[in-house]
Amino acid sequence: MLVQADRLPAFCWQPVLQRRSTSCSGNLFCRMGYQERLMRRALFSSAGVETAGFSAVLMLTLVLAFLLLMAPHAMAETAGNAPAIQVPNPSTDLWREVRQRDGVTSGRSQIAGVESGTLINPYGETWRNFRMKQLIPYSGYLLAGMLLLLILFFLVRGKIRVKAGISNKKLFRYTLYERMIHWFIASVFLFLALTGLILLFGRSLLLPWIGSEVFSLLASASKEGHNLFGPVFAVALLLVFIRFVRRNIYQKGDLTWLLKGGGIIGKGHVPSNFFNMGEKSMFWLLVLVGAVIVGSGLILVFPVFGQARITMELSHVSHALTTLLMILVIMGHIYIGSVGMEGALDGMTTGYCDLNWAREHHAEWATLCEQEGKVITDVEVSRLRGDGDTQQHAATSAQETG
Repeated sequence: MLVQADRLPAFCWQPVLQRRSTSCSGNLFCRMGYQERLMRRALFSSAGVETAGFSAVLMLTLVLAFLLLMAPHAMAETAGNAPAIQVPNPSTDLWREVRQRDGVTSGRSQIAGVESGTLINPYGETWRNFRMKQLIPYSGYLLAGMLLLLILFFLVRGKIRVKAGISNKKLFRYTLYERMIHWFIASVFLFLALTGLILLFGRSLLLPWIGSEVFSLLASASKEGHNLFGPVFAVALLLVFIRFVRRNIYQKGDLTWLLKGGGIIGKGHVPSNFFNMGEKSMFWLLVLVGAVIVGSGLILVFPVFGQARITMELSHVSHALTTLLMILVIMGHIYIGSVGMEGALDGMTTGYCDLNWAREHHAEWATLCEQEGKVITDVEVSRLRGDGDTQQHAATSAQETG
């Protein structure tokens, strides 16, 4: 029985190879097993060499990849530690030295025009910083504060009621023409205030919500509408001044109204004429501040009269500040005429005011009207308005009240 040598341990079959076998079949078997072992050794040797070579190539590739990944960080650290190389630029040095000079840098130029010889005007940057860092944020604080103050006042004080109650008797107060110019200037002012606030606060408040495309259209329309209706406001202001100036001349009793705060200090309302001290002050504020608004606005809309840039910048600042003041005052005026005081809006909507309201807020004027027999009932008011006799009544009352 033959035993295969490759299935025996090495110490069993190696001595057998050294013996000279007499059997032909055993000799052939031994030679074949020996050749097979030589082939296996060759295969194992070549496989080991290939495996070792592949491992070396893989390791070298990983090392190179790691070095390539770490190279930018190493270069950045080296560049950060190394001193920066300053490359001189004559143009940069020139402009830096020019901008460091105080005042306006100007010279001579063959180009005709306003400030054509000015090289650098530093006041433009001053104006821009004032608008972005002071004008816009503080204006927003003032408007929000005024709104909160009115809400708080309404919650604490409530609506000012007529103590004697609304009667069925009326006094004629405003003509149709007076009401028309009032609502005319009111509507124009509200439109200008809205478009101006969009131009002032739109980039910070509206742009993040409506997007750049919609905001660009809105801002462009607001700018064109603001510039178009600005001169219209000047016309409306002139009409209001001509019509109401005679009734808004200060009188002796107005100082008492001011000292008592219009009735807030002390008990009862302070007697006043057709307009009280507060209404007269608002009228003159509207006229004087409105004139500044109109003048500065015309300078901004029509920069063709030789205005320098400093003039335009100062006009913009004065235009914004005076308009802000006017908006704050108008907010209080709207509050009193709407939800703040009972019966205050009737005169500007129907032309008539309640008799008890007139006695409490304009006692001197109401007494004069009662003495002259100008008190009428609600039925007579309805008849006059239905028959078209209101205009005749209005003309007569306007002539008598001046």
